[in-house]
Amino acid sequence: MKSGQRVAAVRRGFTRRELLYAGGAALVVTATAGACSGSGGDGSGGEAPGPADADAMEAPMLADRVAAGELPPVGERLPERAPVVEPTDQLGEYGGQWDTVLQGAADVAWLGRTIGYEQLMRWDIDFTEPKPNVAESIESSEDGRSFVIKLRPGMKWSDGAPFTADDLVFWYNDVLLNEQYPSLMVPAQLTSGADGQPATIQKVDDHTVQLDFAAPNGILLQYFASADSFVGAPRHYLEQFHPTYNPDVATLAANEGYDDWVGLFDAKSDTWGNPERPTVAPWMIVEPLGAGPRVMAERNPYYWKVDPEGRQLPYIDNVVFDVVNEDQTILLRATNGELDMHMRHINNLTNKPVLAQNRENGGYEFFDLTRSTMNLMMISLNLTHKNPVLREVFQNKDFRIGLSHAIDRDELIAAVYQDQGEAWQVAPRKEAAFYDEELAKQYTEYDLDEANSRLDRAGYAERDGDGFRLGPDGQRIRFSVEVTNDDPAWVDSLELIKGHWAEVGIDIRIAGEDRSLLFTRKEANEHDAAVWYGSAGLTDALFDPRCYLPTSGSNSDYAVTWGHWYNGTGQGVAEEPPETVKEQQALYRQLQQELDRDRQMEIFREILRIAKDEFYAIGTVLPVGDYGIVKNDFKNVPASMIETGGQFPSPGATNPEQYFISGS
Repeated sequence: MKSGQRVAAVRRGFTRRELLYAGGAALVVTATAGACSGSGGDGSGGEAPGPADADAMEAPMLADRVAAGELPPVGERLPERAPVVEPTDQLGEYGGQWDTVLQGAADVAWLGRTIGYEQLMRWDIDFTEPKPNVAESIESSEDGRSFVIKLRPGMKWSDGAPFTADDLVFWYNDVLLNEQYPSLMVPAQLTSGADGQPATIQKVDDHTVQLDFAAPNGILLQYFASADSFVGAPRHYLEQFHPTYNPDVATLAANEGYDDWVGLFDAKSDTWGNPERPTVAPWMIVEPLGAGPRVMAERNPYYWKVDPEGRQLPYIDNVVFDVVNEDQTILLRATNGELDMHMRHINNLTNKPVLAQNRENGGYEFFDLTRSTMNLMMISLNLTHKNPVLREVFQNKDFRIGLSHAIDRDELIAAVYQDQGEAWQVAPRKEAAFYDEELAKQYTEYDLDEANSRLDRAGYAERDGDGFRLGPDGQRIRFSVEVTNDDPAWVDSLELIKGHWAEVGIDIRIAGEDRSLLFTRKEANEHDAAVWYGSAGLTDALFDPRCYLPTSGSNSDYAVTWGHWYNGTGQGVAEEPPETVKEQQALYRQLQQELDRDRQMEIFREILRIAKDEFYAIGTVLPVGDYGIVKNDFKNVPASMIETGGQFPSPGATNPEQYFISGS
């Protein structure tokens, strides 16, 4: 974050009584949180400035509904202690429509990152500490095995029903733990021990639940701040589609065209596909995903946060996501000034000159992004390949080192990445507290002599008549590198690398394929090699270390079978890893149970030390110069922000409810 830059923060705020009497001075009160829960936000308590006009305490479209008797007064719609969101730059004005796009109907991530980030906790803007959000506080026992979650009295779902402890207990016990409902699993962060024993949950009172673990849980608060974390569900609405609460649910499912209650429940609990499902987000879906050429969300009349003057948020009335299938169409709409704020699909280095040239015409400017991505293209050879010959070749560390030295990363940076980037291995970014320069830079020097020496040392000095190296079976070493079109630069980079590796006698085939096919093949351990972004280069590495040790059966592409073994998944695919890998995995389980943050960092540095020695995958280029675009009249968007995806979802982490459109 730039020095001196202001960003939106959340602090504990107005009581319901103060908002009911909005014509007087509004006093900010501070609620007490446990030592584990952090402060209420980045701001501090105190008196809010001046008396506010009662007519301005809510959006005009809601005031009209109150006047018509369709809604209760704003003070009755807010929790007893409404959190205060400090604006990035200035207090906003009500109204207007945020226009953005989805890249196809499958682009649900952008929905969640813009209008869906309301978890029990939320990250502060610097991605350093989780803060209370839907939960007013979370207190931990001294041994880290029990957590008491206190919700906000008076907080409501978008249909006006109370948000209570029943909503958390219902989603956890009746859905996540329900063996008849296989489409969801208990997240690993809500389990403990090597056997993954799920936590238990109990209702203490209407606004309090307790989670109990068999072992200490050192990363629960951070998990509760991630975009895909457990946050409960509207029991009062969803229980009618659940067999525990509705004995006639099978008939109901059949009448609506579903084979069983699970299919019905899936459809009715779909946040983006079912407008009837209540939400606690700033905007609620009114035109669902899949029903037409756009998705539309309208302000939630029961949204539970306010600005420093006690005015109910969000400022913007509606958010519209047009469904566009082609990146070039999205780019054209951006240059024409048709997107209010966007930081997805088109914000690559290739498009930056075009977007820069059209800033005046489109009426927009750039803002800076620091992505947690630590590699623009990570090359993962499948170390657990089903083919014993390729497995032997890929597991040879000298082979991988030789391939790394054979890559001319300077050429990639110049030819593909617009002279933006830095040669980089699979390693945390410089901004990370656990940055290791040796890990980041090892084997990145373009050195054909060293590359050939390493490949010879690996045992593959013999070549065929075309100059390609022979493997242990006497046949040419040839394998496919699987790639999708998620980033056009991947194919361009691989075309160059194919030439680089041919110079040292290695023959590859570039296999372009659909994203869903790639993930299916990876999870079944059917790929030779694959490329993807190197994720989790900042604090998120502590909670998503898939690139540094095999913890995922779908995303640790260099060893999915070892990831399946770690998670107890992938029946028929999982494979017990070597002792060094098991040591890493044991260290990560230890980190997950460690309550002391400094000790967590020590353990993770040891995990990275082993990753440095093992050199599982080959990195290429560190991303720099990332950006988004924002219209000149679209206000309170920070001049720079961090972007990580699931752990720290931007722009959601910058409080879009305080964005506003000037002159709307």
